Amino acid sequence: MDPSFIYFLISAILVVAGIAGVLLPAIPGLPLVFAGALLAAWADGFERVGWIPLTILGLMTAASFLIDFLASVYGAQRLGASAHALWGSVLGTLAGLFFLPVGLFVGPFVGAWLGEYWHSRGVKQATKVGVGTWLGILLGTASKLALGFCMIGVFAFAWFF
Repeated sequence: MDPSFIYFLISAILVVAGIAGVLLPAIPGLPLVFAGALLAAWADGFERVGWIPLTILGLMTAASFLIDFLASVYGAQRLGASAHALWGSVLGTLAGLFFLPVGLFVGPFVGAWLGEYWHSRGVKQATKVGVGTWLGILLGTASKLALGFCMIGVFAFAWFF
């Protein structure tokens, strides 16, 4: 069996796992897509996919980290969250890492809710901000999913054209 076939197979598995990882918080989504693309380019001797598309893919992967961090904060801000709620959202996200996978969805909501409740003492406003944080996370997930498919498109374009 040709060793490059095994590299391409592993590459495909990494890309599929990466796309799944956008939806499953315990898997590092777009970094796996990038790793799969890099492995496929390497297995081909960088003949079809060179440094320009790989740099673009690397920048897209870096953008996914920014999307992850800012998504919940943006959702909370759009609904008038206080600074306490924004910090609560960030701290809730970090705390949620210890309770995977549910913690990544619940942590930002609870953190934003507690921060806003501490600031305003209003359950209604705190709930509104918590829901906004959660909606921001959903928007971030959708954005990362779209970014993942764009990464596949950039790689395919470089490979075939």
